[in-house]
Amino acid sequence: MVWTVWICGRPGCGKSTIARALESLLEGKGIRAQILGTDILRKVVTPEPTYSEREREVVYATLVFVAKILNQNGVNVILDATANRSAYREKGKEEIENLIIAYVECPLEVCIRREVEREETYGAPRDIYKRGLTGESDTVPGIGVPYEVPENPDVLLDSVRFTARENAEKILNVILEKYY
Repeated sequence: MVWTVWICGRPGCGKSTIARALESLLEGKGIRAQILGTDILRKVVTPEPTYSEREREVVYATLVFVAKILNQNGVNVILDATANRSAYREKGKEEIENLIIAYVECPLEVCIRREVEREETYGAPRDIYKRGLTGESDTVPGIGVPYEVPENPDVLLDSVRFTARENAEKILNVILEKYY
């Protein structure tokens, strides 16, 4: 049975690192999965992003579509995507049959610090929060636009108290319990 895990949370919360840790754990069990991230997809869909609400709707609809197509072709998917609006995740639930929502809890001040300190961005633009806090950008989730926390995620992660690997293990346990 194929599945999709959507790892969501504010920029800098650790989504990408958890996604890669999960991919590694899955590989260790002989389970393959494709990571799809909005930052990489956005470079193709909207090469000069404005991060407007309409543009975000298009990017997230495309992300869900690609995940659905991959699932239909037997490919498990790990979505690494902020998904600041519940509507984006709801669209995923409507379109993707076996979808697990994994929300990464992380205080905004920790996300801001991590975003500044991180060496690897996994395709994300740099200085997101700096631009949001100085008023240069009004589209930063949690600063200029709301971040709507999932009400009932399938997996609740804490990237302050637990390592990326420990969080990935929580997701892995849900995947194994539900689909294997």
